[in-house]
Amino acid sequence: MRVLVVEDEPLLADTIAEWLREEAHAVDVAHDGATALERTCVNDYDVVVLDRDLPRVHGDEVCRRLIEADSPARVLMLTASATVTDRVTGLSLGADDYLTKPFAFPELAARVLALGRRTRSTAAPVLRRSGITLDPTSREVTRDDRPVALTNKEFAVLAELLAADGAAVSAEQLLEKAWDDNIDPFTGVVRVTILKLRRKLGDPPVIGTVTGVGYRIP
Repeated sequence: MRVLVVEDEPLLADTIAEWLREEAHAVDVAHDGATALERTCVNDYDVVVLDRDLPRVHGDEVCRRLIEADSPARVLMLTASATVTDRVTGLSLGADDYLTKPFAFPELAARVLALGRRTRSTAAPVLRRSGITLDPTSREVTRDDRPVALTNKEFAVLAELLAADGAAVSAEQLLEKAWDDNIDPFTGVVRVTILKLRRKLGDPPVIGTVTGVGYRIP
């Protein structure tokens, strides 16, 4: 999934981002509300982890604007306040979930994953195609019942290809979903990752190249 972490404390923001990247998500970071809104105009996010008390544009206003813009992103709001009134206010603004600081990182990761499933409500929890089975919950991949060990990026790319249900996925789409804004769009990282996936998935080759379009699993 593509996740935006909006948190004005740099250390906490970076820690959340690294934790989510370990779960194979592509993660961008913003330290204020204005930057967050700019990023959501440019990128399609599955989940926005949104601190409520933000500089420049308050988290409540960020959430309100996302809802007004009919953004498909699910919002997990973070706050240092544990009062019922604050939780109700946050949810009434349109947030999909609410987490009070301090929190356990495994719980945050689990909530992000659950929200991402809601975003992709049309996708099956377990993806299957051409003898490949990918379980996003257990993070297990098999081909013809043979376990396949993948890196986080390989797993994310394979998930996007399987979710396309036979349609071609462009390198740009894979970059957007499996990598963050720090990646060079002209890099060959997608091609290299596809080559590694083909090798690990074995024969006969299952990931095809559609010239001028991208890659697909028929």
